[in-house]
Amino acid sequence: MATNLINLEEVTVAHGTKLLLDKVSLGVSDNDRIGVVGRNGGGKTTLLKTLVKTEEPHSGRVTHAGGLRVGVLTQDVRIDPRLTAHQAILGDTAEHTWAGDAKVREVLDGLGLHEVGLDAVVGSMSGGERRRVALAALLIGDWDLIVLDEPTNHLDVEGVAWLAAWLKNRRGAHLVVTHDRWFLDEVNETTWEVHDGTVDAYDGGYSAYVLARAERDRMASTAEQKRVQLAKKELAWLRRGPPARTSKPKFRIEAANALIADEPPPRDDIALQRFATARLGKQVYDVEDVSLRFGDRVLFDHVTWRVGPGDRIGIVGVNGAGKSTLLKMLMDQVHPDAGVVKVGQTVKVAYLSQEVAELDPMLRVLEAVEQVAKQVDLGGKPVGASSLCDRFGFTGNAQWTRVGDLSGGERRRLQLLRLLMGEPNVLLLDEPTNDLDIDTLNALEDVLDGWPGTLLVVSHDRYFLERTTSVTSSLMGDGTVQALPGGVDEYLAKRVRRTPSSPVAQDKPKGDSRAAKKELQKLERQLVNLDKREVELHAAMAEQAADHEAVLKLNEELHQVRQQKEAVEESWLELSEQV
Repeated sequence: MATNLINLEEVTVAHGTKLLLDKVSLGVSDNDRIGVVGRNGGGKTTLLKTLVKTEEPHSGRVTHAGGLRVGVLTQDVRIDPRLTAHQAILGDTAEHTWAGDAKVREVLDGLGLHEVGLDAVVGSMSGGERRRVALAALLIGDWDLIVLDEPTNHLDVEGVAWLAAWLKNRRGAHLVVTHDRWFLDEVNETTWEVHDGTVDAYDGGYSAYVLARAERDRMASTAEQKRVQLAKKELAWLRRGPPARTSKPKFRIEAANALIADEPPPRDDIALQRFATARLGKQVYDVEDVSLRFGDRVLFDHVTWRVGPGDRIGIVGVNGAGKSTLLKMLMDQVHPDAGVVKVGQTVKVAYLSQEVAELDPMLRVLEAVEQVAKQVDLGGKPVGASSLCDRFGFTGNAQWTRVGDLSGGERRRLQLLRLLMGEPNVLLLDEPTNDLDIDTLNALEDVLDGWPGTLLVVSHDRYFLERTTSVTSSLMGDGTVQALPGGVDEYLAKRVRRTPSSPVAQDKPKGDSRAAKKELQKLERQLVNLDKREVELHAAMAEQAADHEAVLKLNEELHQVRQQKEAVEESWLELSEQV
């Protein structure tokens, strides 16, 4: 029999004049696996805070089982910047203690913490690295319930797959807020939809939720049609007098899969490709025998790759392999060391980078869109700026919100809108799903379904890649671009995460010399830090590729780092023979 962990009874929470939870009653039991979905700003995070008692409701009651142990990952990670990763994750636990704990080793390896370096100071880390440290610290704990708010942010495809497998194998309850639909489907058995102050529960993960919601919407539509029809009959009766008795209409509730029985495929790839060829001609991008390196790191080694009209390509690869650099090379923002990138004469490209473009904060949303165009042709159908705004979640008065008042996710939506209003025939999208909620992702996918052009997408969101693209290419970190007929699954099967040498990854050294073993561990930590610095330098060189002097200085430091690595590795080899 299930044990109840948390109960919400008639809970109401409001922020200002906005009612986020309106007399909500629900519960969490042990071994529940719950995914939480809903629009950005709709109350998902507020629900989590209320459940774990970090936010008090205005009315109603929240009760916890006695001795309940709850672990929470928030979107706003706060760790003492003076701590090292080791201290933040493991406290003062000695290496020989945690190195023998299989659970700890699995978490550190799965989240790639050796790439960050356990001796790295939190204050020097990027936001993504700090988030991985916080997630690791949470996962190694012993909790009855884990509450995760956007846990897949800053994780690559491998990291997301590892976390999903870890949660599936874990005993205990979890509650997850995420826009990653593949992840929702993979790890959850129940879905909560937060909307309009209420929380609707559905059995199953994301796929089951979509079917159930479609059935609910169909029933609501049928009920509305029935209400309108009855109103018309009542009006006619008032005009004519009492009518003869008639039988009431009967409605058959069909199975959820019947909802999509007559639904055509989301897009006609052949028709779109013909249309794209007419708009683009035969040539889009021809990458011929291209090589590119930053310092000693080879990103592309004699790569030949062709992108044709109507191609819809998803791009995956290891961090630092050059996915964003590839898009920038197509945009002529980065130039190859050798080879050539040929661009078709009719190409009109739009590029969505990971950075949100700055706009006049005093502009209204609709004004910012109409600044590009007032009407756009999508799949042969003219769509006005206001209508497209509506499809992307800027409905009614939201179209008159000032740009300066928008959230990060709303700015991302606006950036996408402006790109589409430019009527490009080639779209290059670098992590387009960042900060977008599921409804907005659905709207974007719906627009892209009928968009007749060439589409290249770099993303860690497996669902989005599979939904919007037809083929997958991978950058494996060896200087090649490979076609993957099996998509992301084939990529994960081929990819083995490589971690720097560490006490965890190696067999324990033999011998009785404690001093030698301690020195070995010190050298290994130095290698971790040097590897991390090497990655940082490569990234900095990529960012400043246009600044020749800056690149020379960075390359000089990179050379010094590599010399230090060689010296440390030589010392390690010599010492390892003695123990």
